[in-house]
Amino acid sequence: MYRVNEIFYSLQGEGWWTGTPMVFVRLSGCNLRCPFCDTDFHSFTEMSAAQIVAEARRAGGPCNIICLTGGEPLLQADKPLIDAFHQAGYRIHVETNGTRELPEGLDWVTVSPKDDFVSGARYVAQHADEVKLVFREAVSEADKALREHEVERWRDQGVAGNSLQPCDTGDPVRNRALLREAVRYVQDHPWWRLSLQTHKFLNIR
Repeated sequence: MYRVNEIFYSLQGEGWWTGTPMVFVRLSGCNLRCPFCDTDFHSFTEMSAAQIVAEARRAGGPCNIICLTGGEPLLQADKPLIDAFHQAGYRIHVETNGTRELPEGLDWVTVSPKDDFVSGARYVAQHADEVKLVFREAVSEADKALREHEVERWRDQGVAGNSLQPCDTGDPVRNRALLREAVRYVQDHPWWRLSLQTHKFLNIR
């Protein structure tokens, strides 16, 4: 059984696949405690793989892309769950902090390094299709963060893109300042792409 926080159908709001319809399966729990996180990890429903697939079909209808997210989805997501989705005709994306081993069969891996890496969480992922860094302090530290999290080496190894995403701090003035800094930084360092949380602009989940 898997602990599921929620299953819903929306558009991907961030990163490389922005604007793409996906069914989001949010699994409960995380091994990090990022100060900007807005996810409730305490509520969940226990579901089997078959029940999750059925609910994803009910929620998303013809959409054939699943995004496993969290928290940290790889605390739970495993090959049996991935196989169940593939057998039902789905493509599987995952958004992970990179501190858990990647199960076989994932079709797209977005790694989003977090500051907690410095305080003890060990980076173990050996593959990423996209690296997405949530920026919340000085944007000049972005490339330093990539080096510290051992993902800079992916820049020339087939990664679709390094996405730099200004953090939603809850302060509109600070948010605008972060956005301006991020735009300038991406222009000066073109191996980055700017990622915005477009679902918040659209007022969708």
